[in-house]
Amino acid sequence: LTSLPHLNAALNATSALALALGYVFIRRRRVAAHLTCMLTALCVSALFLTSYLVYHLQVGSVRFQGDGWLRVLYLGILISHIALAVTVLPLAAITLYRAGTGQFHRHRALAHWTLPVWFYVSITGVAVYLMLYRLG
Repeated sequence: LTSLPHLNAALNATSALALALGYVFIRRRRVAAHLTCMLTALCVSALFLTSYLVYHLQVGSVRFQGDGWLRVLYLGILISHIALAVTVLPLAAITLYRAGTGQFHRHRALAHWTLPVWFYVSITGVAVYLMLYRLG
């Protein structure tokens, strides 16, 4: 149970990497590689969500130990992370649905928003981990 936060950070970092590579591949018109990366990001994110829920159902919330400006920074990152994390699941699901049903114009239009939100959530997930478990 104590290793789950470390696993969660690794899963978030892996998701961010897969998203970045997926973006590079689609810009180079390497559709198959893009698809592989995006499905990898989706699966890794699903594993993260499962691991996160298991951990927090057992442990509860973890309080940030820092204070002053570091606490303000942490709370700013955490609040934006949580607010956007809630939007990622429906955005990713609809974006994937549109690609899977061949609605590529609509897929691309939504992916324009989904990718940066998902990437931000993945990166800030790692930042929250570092602040909670490495700075504290």
